[in-house]
Amino acid sequence: MATKAYVVGVGMTRFEKPETRDWQYWDMAKEAGTAALADAGIPYESVEQAAVGYCFQASTAGQRAVYELGLTGIPVYNLNNNCATGSTALMTARQFVEGGIADCVLALGFEKMARGSLGGGGSAGAEDFKTSPVARHYGIMAAAHGFEMSPPTAQIFGNAAREHMERYGTTEVQLAAVGAKNHQHSANNPNAQFQDVYTVDEILAARTVHRPLTKLQCSPTSDGAAAAIVVSERFVEEHGLRGRAVEIAAQAMTTDTGESFASGSCIDAVGRPMSRAAALQVYERSGLGIEDVDVIELHDCFSINELLTYEALGMCEEGASGKLVESGATTYGGRWVVNPSGGLISKGHPLGATGLAQATELVWQLRGEAGPRQVTGARVGLAHNIGLGGAAVVTLLRKA
Repeated sequence: MATKAYVVGVGMTRFEKPETRDWQYWDMAKEAGTAALADAGIPYESVEQAAVGYCFQASTAGQRAVYELGLTGIPVYNLNNNCATGSTALMTARQFVEGGIADCVLALGFEKMARGSLGGGGSAGAEDFKTSPVARHYGIMAAAHGFEMSPPTAQIFGNAAREHMERYGTTEVQLAAVGAKNHQHSANNPNAQFQDVYTVDEILAARTVHRPLTKLQCSPTSDGAAAAIVVSERFVEEHGLRGRAVEIAAQAMTTDTGESFASGSCIDAVGRPMSRAAALQVYERSGLGIEDVDVIELHDCFSINELLTYEALGMCEEGASGKLVESGATTYGGRWVVNPSGGLISKGHPLGATGLAQATELVWQLRGEAGPRQVTGARVGLAHNIGLGGAAVVTLLRKA
């Protein structure tokens, strides 16, 4: 019989603009991993397995990273699932624990990135993506919208935004409201890459990356790491960690299905069907629904993806997400607080670390340790992490 899995320790570095700090990926991994172990109050020698995620480092970089924590000879699993890599590491750790393979597992994610737009710059063309894992996704985009001289990831999400505007009447102001909210939230997060606050008008006036998306609605490239210690119920009891424990109530990963491509829509190609399917699985497994959730960390790689995710998670009807953010329902004083950390847009997006940073923020929130970002009375948190190619991971956390 499967055992329950709990997060008993979390840690992360500050997310930084690439080349800001003189550090290597193993330095940031050591910082995050050491913080997670200290948070749990356990030594590295208690860790039996490690699931390590990253996208841009070489094979076995996971070993190079955890060797900074100790040389205990444990299995280290190197994971790469595009932008969903961090949550994939968390899911792997949870499965080891729930399956009875290990009582204590380290989930670690890190990234040392290059400056500039993810996926190439203005010189990138459609030919570059013929052999890419996301060739089918960009093929959908090119067939519907052509291929412009702008960063490819911003282009496919920007085209999803154009479709949403044409189909549902979503406005540029509503898209900008996502960026304004998340920049406002990050002002209270010392680990965020940015702490600047902007008005909707300032976000609209920023440099256009791919219409209608401006720079302040796009996640930056970032360096950073995050980690979580995932343990069994037996480990919690034996080490007196009940007061630190946050239960992984349910978790699901989905990948693309025919629905992602059949419509020819960028909205589907960037993952709304995957996210919806993962959310439904999590609700069914946990017996909880979106109405039970207090705080959400979701994958706002671009402002439009936050709106698409509202719909996928069941927070509003399809097409109503622009009105939802405009109403204030997704910030402090509203129905949910979404991305209290600042989200990817303002906290930053080191690909391998993002999913674990989301979990870190939610653990702090559910323990009441989030300081000025604290969501009053938070008991249930939801994390949503997505990667093109594709993978969507939804995780429900609740205070033990």
